[in-house]
Amino acid sequence: MSKAIGQWPVISKRATPDTANSANEPALRRVSTVAWHLAPWLLPAALFALWSIGCARGWIAQQILPPPQQVFDTLHDLAVTGDLAHHAMVSLQRVLVGFGVGTLAGLVIGSALGLSRTVEAYVLPTFNALVQIPVLGWLPFLLLLVGVGEPLKYILIAHAALVPVTLSTMQGVRTTPAPLDEVGRAFGYSRWQRVVHVVLPAAVPTLATGVRLALTKAWLALVVVELVASSEGLGYLIVYGRQLFQLDLVMASVVIVGAIGFAINRALDALEARLRRGQPSAFRE
Repeated sequence: MSKAIGQWPVISKRATPDTANSANEPALRRVSTVAWHLAPWLLPAALFALWSIGCARGWIAQQILPPPQQVFDTLHDLAVTGDLAHHAMVSLQRVLVGFGVGTLAGLVIGSALGLSRTVEAYVLPTFNALVQIPVLGWLPFLLLLVGVGEPLKYILIAHAALVPVTLSTMQGVRTTPAPLDEVGRAFGYSRWQRVVHVVLPAAVPTLATGVRLALTKAWLALVVVELVASSEGLGYLIVYGRQLFQLDLVMASVVIVGAIGFAINRALDALEARLRRGQPSAFRE
């Protein structure tokens, strides 16, 4: 026998498959994290590559879609001359004012609809009928009332933000868990205290979704309103480029509109995450 009886077997120091996998877990986790962050950029990168190749090889006529370099040059010129900053600030001011007014009104109306069956019976049918009218459907009527000035744009943007905030607030208020409301009653909270300390915190996830959708609707309404009646703003740049058949200006303005919308969406992501971290665990999804 090569081994003496009773001798302990020699254990190899080479890593077993389990230990090897454990050692590779941090590296695999980092790779998966990087892949997760890069995944949303794959489709834009592919579209940009097709755009560049199509323009370079003549598959796409420059009269239909200008090459990327021409669009970037136009963006550079707009930035250097200050036109880009001016029109972007005008558009942001309009959307923030309209979105703020529409959100506040939506919170008030949605809370009233969710807390009172009487208000719901009298107001909700009319509200549902009015919200079926698209934003542009109100344009001729508002033109007669307020003209083509800034109030027209604020009203239409506020209307676009009002609807999702109202509906999400009403739903969030109504879906408050009954045990939480009972706890508020047990502590002797008044109706207003229950709304502030119980109902609204429990409705934060639903409200966050409504606010996100409202800001998206407000941004889209802004561009539509500026396309129709405006002499400033990013929508105006798109119309101006189309009228002069400067498609590079149109594409540059579209890129800026998309970039600002993307930045706003990411800012809302960060704000929603912070609000959810500040909630008690019972309120979290």
